[in-house]
Amino acid sequence: MRPLSREEVRRVDACAIQTLGVSGLVLMENAGRACADEIERFFAPESRSLAVVAGAGNNGGDGFVIARHLALRGWKVVTFLVAGEDKLSEDAAANFRILRGLAHEIRPCTGPALDALAGRLAEFDVVVDAVGGTGIRGSLRGDLARCVEQVNSAGRPVVAVDIPTGLDCDTGQADGPAVRAVLTITMVASKKGFDAPGADRYTGEVRVVDIGVPAEIVLGVAR
Repeated sequence: MRPLSREEVRRVDACAIQTLGVSGLVLMENAGRACADEIERFFAPESRSLAVVAGAGNNGGDGFVIARHLALRGWKVVTFLVAGEDKLSEDAAANFRILRGLAHEIRPCTGPALDALAGRLAEFDVVVDAVGGTGIRGSLRGDLARCVEQVNSAGRPVVAVDIPTGLDCDTGQADGPAVRAVLTITMVASKKGFDAPGADRYTGEVRVVDIGVPAEIVLGVAR
């Protein structure tokens, strides 16, 4: 299956939800669980503590699911929320409430608190980048740019969820700050930009995971 563009990713999700009736929550659960599995394969048993840095969108929602599954498997997990709770997407908010209901440690990290994020992340074996997804275009600014700089400064191995935050899905270029991951766990298929020269400096190793979208839908979109 060939790599997908930003628009094709959007259409695959839309077809799965609208044509098959698969809810966004189901796709998010499948994505987060699959990522948790890959993280364990890549890092365990040497690593057992993990920080999830989560944004407001569905990428952040995937991060909440990852945090829940790995915490339930015995990992020490803390989630750093780099957006206001009121900004969470509907599906991300649902998984945030589940995580909070489990008495999981969630640390708000916006505004001035971002300046101390790198030091906090340095306390963990692994950092998960669940901040921005494939929809991000152009150079990151403001808190998003500061967040990425802090993640990169922490000195810990980073796992990017779907795509490193700041890397363009279609071009594989970073016009400004972008997360430098050792592992990118991407959903359904690889992304068009990952094949661009130099993109691997940001993605590290790329692993594709199945989230329950039938191949015929993906192939129909990616013709």
